[in-house]
Amino acid sequence: MDLNSASTVVLQVLTQATSQDTAVLKPAEEQLKQWETQPGFYSVLLNIFTNHSLDVNVRWLAVLYFKNGIDRYWRRVAPHALSEEEKTSLRAGLITNFNEPVNQIATQISVLIAKVARVDCPRQWPELIPTLVESVKVQDDLQQHRALLTFYHVTKTLASKRLAADRKLFYDLTSSIYSFACSLWNHHTDTFLQQICTGDEAAAANSLERTLLSLKVLRKLTVHGFVEPHWNAEVMGFLHAVFERLKQFLECSRSIRAESICRDRLEKTIILFTKVLLDFLDQHPFSFTALIQRSLEFSVSYVFTEAGEGVVFEQFIVQCMNLIKMIVKNYAYKPSKNIEDSSPETLEAHKIKTAFFTYPTLMEICRRLVTHYFLLTKEELTMWEEDPESFTVEETGGDSWKYSLRPCTEVLFIDIFHEYNQTLTPVLLEMVHSLQGSTNMENTNAILIKDAVYNAVGLAAYELFDSVDFDQWFKNQLLAELQVSHDSYKPIRRRVIWLIGQWISVKFKSDLRPVLYEAIRNLLQDRDLVVSINNLSFGLHMYDFEFRTDQFLPYLESMFTLLFQLLQEVTQCDTKMHVLHVLSCVIERVNMQIRPYVGCLVQYLPLLWKQSEEHNMLRCAILTTLIHLVQGLGADSKNLYPFLLPVIQLSTDVSQPPHVYLLEDGLELWLVTLENSPCLSPELLRIFQNMSALLELSSENLKNCFKIINAYIFLSSSEFLQMYAADLCRSFCELLKDITTEGQVQVLKVVENVLKVSPVLGPQMFQPLLPSVFRGILDGERYPVVMSTYLGIMGRVLLQNARFFSLLLSQMACELGQEVDQILGNMIEMWVDRMDNITQPERRKLSALALLSLLPSLNSVIQDKFCGIINISVEGLHDVMTEDSETGTYKDCMLMSHFEEPKVTEDEEPPTEQDKRKKMLALKDPVHTVSLQQFIYEKLKAQQELLGEQGFHALMETVDTEIVAQLQEFLQ
Repeated sequence: MDLNSASTVVLQVLTQATSQDTAVLKPAEEQLKQWETQPGFYSVLLNIFTNHSLDVNVRWLAVLYFKNGIDRYWRRVAPHALSEEEKTSLRAGLITNFNEPVNQIATQISVLIAKVARVDCPRQWPELIPTLVESVKVQDDLQQHRALLTFYHVTKTLASKRLAADRKLFYDLTSSIYSFACSLWNHHTDTFLQQICTGDEAAAANSLERTLLSLKVLRKLTVHGFVEPHWNAEVMGFLHAVFERLKQFLECSRSIRAESICRDRLEKTIILFTKVLLDFLDQHPFSFTALIQRSLEFSVSYVFTEAGEGVVFEQFIVQCMNLIKMIVKNYAYKPSKNIEDSSPETLEAHKIKTAFFTYPTLMEICRRLVTHYFLLTKEELTMWEEDPESFTVEETGGDSWKYSLRPCTEVLFIDIFHEYNQTLTPVLLEMVHSLQGSTNMENTNAILIKDAVYNAVGLAAYELFDSVDFDQWFKNQLLAELQVSHDSYKPIRRRVIWLIGQWISVKFKSDLRPVLYEAIRNLLQDRDLVVSINNLSFGLHMYDFEFRTDQFLPYLESMFTLLFQLLQEVTQCDTKMHVLHVLSCVIERVNMQIRPYVGCLVQYLPLLWKQSEEHNMLRCAILTTLIHLVQGLGADSKNLYPFLLPVIQLSTDVSQPPHVYLLEDGLELWLVTLENSPCLSPELLRIFQNMSALLELSSENLKNCFKIINAYIFLSSSEFLQMYAADLCRSFCELLKDITTEGQVQVLKVVENVLKVSPVLGPQMFQPLLPSVFRGILDGERYPVVMSTYLGIMGRVLLQNARFFSLLLSQMACELGQEVDQILGNMIEMWVDRMDNITQPERRKLSALALLSLLPSLNSVIQDKFCGIINISVEGLHDVMTEDSETGTYKDCMLMSHFEEPKVTEDEEPPTEQDKRKKMLALKDPVHTVSLQQFIYEKLKAQQELLGEQGFHALMETVDTEIVAQLQEFLQ
C-alpha cells in the first residue's frame, strides 16, 4: 500500500466508518477489514491518528484499528504478519512525540504501545524505556503527562508476563529504573503538597495526576520487580515512606473542598497507597514482616481511634480493614503446632502480631467494630422505611466483602474473633449481659446498640458454642423480643430471627421448634420486616439435621400461603429469588405433603418466568423451585408439562444464549421430570433432540446427560430407542475417542441398560460399539471399573441373545484373523482371570449365568475352560446364596417374585416412578428371576447327559476338589 496515494483513500473510508448511516457504515467496515492484511495499512493509520488536525472520531477509529491489528498481526508467527521493516518504522513513529491533546486517544495510544512492548521489549525495542525515561523529564506539561501515562501502561503490561525468561527481563528492567521511578514519584508528590499549601488547586490537580501515575508505576515495579524485595533498601525505604505520605495526604483532605476536582483524585491516590501495601503483602508476605507493626499501628489508629475522625472515608476504611484482616489470617504468619517445624520468618511475624494484639487493643477493636461500625445508620433506617427490598440488597454488600463497608467489618470481626476467641469471648458476653431485659422504645441508640451486639453474637455463633446457653436465652429473652410489636423495635425483631437462623445449626433444642414456627408465622405477616431478613430460610432451618416434618406440618399451610403472597408482592429480582429459595426449602423438606397447597404457586410460576426474561439468575431460582415441586408432586407433575417442558427445552438448548446460565439447573429439572413421569409424552420425547449438542460439549454436565439418557431408557425404551438409538450410537462412538475413564464407564453403563431393557434389539442398535468392548476384554483392559462394565455388557449379550453373540464372535474372528474357537477360549480365560474386577453382586451373578449358558457343549475349547466356568459359578454362589437358619437350606437372595410398594417412613423419600420402573424391570431380569443354584444344577445335568457318566466324571476331575466340595454343599 503506497502511503501517499493510500492515505487519502483510507482517510475517506475511515470517515465513512464513523457514519451513523448503516448504508455508508457497513461497506466502509468491509473495506477496512480487507485492508487489515495489506502491507503499509498500519503505517497509514499511524499517520492519520497522529495528525491532530483531523476529526477526532476518525483519529479514534484509526487508533482502534491499529490496536486490533497488533493483537492479530504483530507476532512473527501470525498469519499475514507485518513485515519486520514496517514494524521497525511503526515502533519509531509511536514514540516520536508524546503530544496527543485528546485524553481518550492518548490512553489508547499508550495501551497499544504497551501491547507492542509486550512482544518486542526489550529485545526488538531497546530504545523504548530510555525514550520514556527522558520524555517524563521534560518541562512541557502535556508531553510529560503523556509519556508518564505510556510509562505506566508499558510497566503494567511487562509486569503481567509470567514466563521465567520474561520475569528475569522484568527484574533487570526494574533494577535499572527503580531509583528513577522513586525520585520521579517523590518529585511530583512534593510539588503537589507545596501547591496545596499555597492554595493553587489547578496546578495541584495536574501534579496530583502525575503523582498518581508515577505511584502506579512504582506499585508494579515494587510488587513484581524483585525476587526478595526485603533485601533492597530502596524498596523498603519506599514502602516505609508510603505511611508518611498517606498521613500527609489524609491531612490534605481536610483543606480540600468536597466538590473540588482534587478531592476525587486525592482519594484515588490514598486508595492506591493502600493497594501498594496490600499487593506487597499478598505477593511477599515474609518481606512484609518488617512492615507488620507499622501497618497495624497505622490501620488501627485511623479506623479504631479518634485519629481518623474528619479524614477517613469509606473506601479507605475498607482498605485498612482488609490490611488488618490479611495480616491476622495470613497463613505464612501462623506457626505449626510443633514450633520446631516453623520457619524463623514465621515465628518472627507471629511474635510481632502477638505483641501488637494485646488485650486492651483487641477489646477496643471489638467494641468499636460492634458499637460503631455494626450500627445501622440513619440513611439505612430511612432506606429500610422507604424501600425494604433495596435496603436488604444494599446491606448484604452487593459485590463482595472486599469493597463494601458493612460486609467488610463483619468479615474482619469474624476473623479476629476466630483468631483471638479466648480473649474476645468474655468481652462480647459482657456486652450481651449489659443488654438483658427490656429496652426503652424511645431510645433509638439503645435499640441500635442491641441490634449490633446481637449481630456480633450471630456472626460468632460457632466460636461461642460452649459459652452461650442459647436455648435458655431464646426462652427467657429472645422469644419475648420477637413478640414486641412496637414499630421502633422492628430492627430487634428482624435481628433476633436472623440470630436464631445463625444459631439453629449450632445449638437449638428440637422441642423448641414449634414455638419458633409460631413466631416466624407471625413475622411473615409483616412484609417490610420479612423482606429485610436475609437468611429467612435458615430461620425455617431447612438444612437442619434435626428438622422433623411432624413438628412443621401444623404450620405448613399458613406459612406457604404467606410466603406465596410475599413472592407476589415483592418487586426486586433479588428478593423474589430469596423468597423462591425459602419456598423451595419448604417443598424439599415436606415433599409429598406439599401437594394440597401448591396450586397457587403452580399457576403463578409461568407468569413469573415470562416476567423474568431479562433476569437469568431469577430464572435459575425458578428452575430450582420447579425441581423441588416435581419431586413433591411425583407422577402428578405431568399436569405441569404445558409450562414445564418448554422451560426444559429452552434451558437445555445450547443454541439459545440463556443456556449459559440455565443449563445446569435445566438438566437437573429434566432429569427429575423423567424420574417422576408416569409415561412418555410426545413432547417429552421431542426434547431429547437437545441432547446431541450437549454430548458434543463434553462439559461437567455430562454426568447428568447420561442420567437423562438412562431415564429415557427406563421410561420407554422401545419408543425412545426407535427414534434416537442411531444418533446416540454415533455420539457415543465420537465420545469414546476422547473421554476420561469415568466418562467411558458412563457411556458403557448406558449400553448395559439398553441391553437390560431390550436384550433382542439392543445389541443390534448398538452393534458398532460392541467390537471395541470385545477387544477390551481380549486385551485385558487395565482399569478394573472399565473391565467390569465390559464384562457386564458381554454377559448380557451372551446370556440373553446367544444368536447375536455367535455373530459377534464370528465378526471378531474375521477382524483379528483368528479361529472362532480361539477367540472364544481367550475371552473365557480373560473373563475368569479378571473376575475379581467385578465388585457388584448383580454383575458377578450375571457372569456366572452367562458363562454357564455355554453349557452343555461338546466344544473342546469350552470343555477346556470348564474348570474356570465352575470356579466362577461357585464364587457366584458364595455371593448370592444365604442359609435359612430354620431349615438349614440355601436360597438365592437376589431372586424377586413380585413387586411390592415399599413402606416409607416419615424421614425417607418416597420411591419415584423411575424407582418403580426399575423394580418392574428387575422382575424380568435373569439376574433376579433365575436361581443360580438351580441353573448350575440343570446345566451340569445337561452336560452329564451329553457326555455320559464317564465323560462327565473326567470333566469334573479338572476342577479343584475343594471347589467341587463347596459346589456339592450348595447343590444338596
